[in-house]
This record gives sequence, structure tokens and C-alpha cells, in this order.
Amino acid sequence: MKLYKALFFGSIGSIVETSDIQRKSFNRAFKQFGLNWHWTRKKYKYLLNNSGGEDRISRYAKQKKITIDAKKVRNLKTKIFNNYLKEKELKLRPGVKNLLNFCIKNKIKVGLVSSTSLNNINSIFYCLRSSIKKNYFNFIGNSKLVKKNKPSPEIYLYALKKLKLKSKDCIAIEDSQESLDSAVKAKIKCFIFPGKFHSTKRFYRAYGMVNKLSKKIIKI
Repeated sequence: MKLYKALFFGSIGSIVETSDIQRKSFNRAFKQFGLNWHWTRKKYKYLLNNSGGEDRISRYAKQKKITIDAKKVRNLKTKIFNNYLKEKELKLRPGVKNLLNFCIKNKIKVGLVSSTSLNNINSIFYCLRSSIKKNYFNFIGNSKLVKKNKPSPEIYLYALKKLKLKSKDCIAIEDSQESLDSAVKAKIKCFIFPGKFHSTKRFYRAYGMVNKLSKKIIKI
């Protein structure tokens, strides 16, 4: 049996389902800023076609023809989101723990190739503290490491450089088209593992699609 040398979880959403928590956090932030905005599940699914909370807010404000400080709104949303995670313990998505254990046992490097904020990364690991630890991962990304968000391949290229790996030796798992594009641009084969807010979408250029992770995806 031949295995890939590294497995990249490409985003928080490929490990734990947080989309609706994120949506509710946005709505609470809007209310506190006095904005008469409410993102429904249907609206948020559409907005998730583009990554980056600050950019998402800026684009929405432009559509509404108003000027706001998108960074301040995003920061408040992040604070609300992180406070929620500190009070809760979430469950890993199906198959994540078994796949992680398999990689560790077989000395396969594991990365969380996310370009979200460091606060979000820390909060996620805190709310998953009963399931996984940071030291399970050989690389953990965050927004401070790159200048461009996904679909730019920058964060993947950074991870490859840090781990001294070639793209052909790695396999990625992503939960959205834009993040999938990031992996593909870095010439990394990528499985789509869609979350609840992406389950009805069509995906292009994926190496495959799964509803539960298993050791099969790490085999060449």
C-alpha cells in the first residue's frame, strides 16, 4: 500500500461544521452596529461562494450602497463567534478523528491549511479540545501568514514550503468551491467534503467527493 506523504485539511469547515454559527455571529454583529441586515441560511449559502468575512461584508455593503467599516464589523463578528466556541464543545465531522489517527500512526504529515484569523484557529482547537490537539498537526495556517485569501493558492504554497513537500505528494480536503480552487491552483489533488451549506452545490475540478472521511483518500 502506497500512501501520500501529507494530508491537508484546507479549512475549519473540513474538520468541524461551523457555518450556521458563523452566520448567526454575523447577524448579531450587524445588530450591534445598528445595521438592518439579516443573513438567512439561503442568503448565507450564496455569500459563501466568496471567502473572507471582511470582503463578504464589503461586497454586501456595496450592494446596499452604504459605507461601513467592514473590518470593525468583521472583528466584532469574530469576537462573538469565538466567545460562543469558548462556551461550547463541538463534534468533529464524520471520519475526521479516524483519519487523523491513521495519519499519525503511519507518519503522514497533517496540515490545517486555513487562512482564517488566528483567533478563530485557537477557538476551534479550544472547542474541540476533547477530540483533537494542536500537536496532531505539522502545520497550522492563519491569515497573518499570507497576503491573499483563497482562491489564491498562497496558503497552500506556504504549507508546501514549510513542510518541504511537493504538491504531487499531498492530498487535500476542502468544503467549498473557492477553497477547492486554491488547492488545485497549487497543483494539489483535492477531495470535496461538503458541509451543510455546500451540500447541494456542484463542484468542479475535484479529485473526488465524499460524505465521510476514511483512510481510502490518503492512498495513492
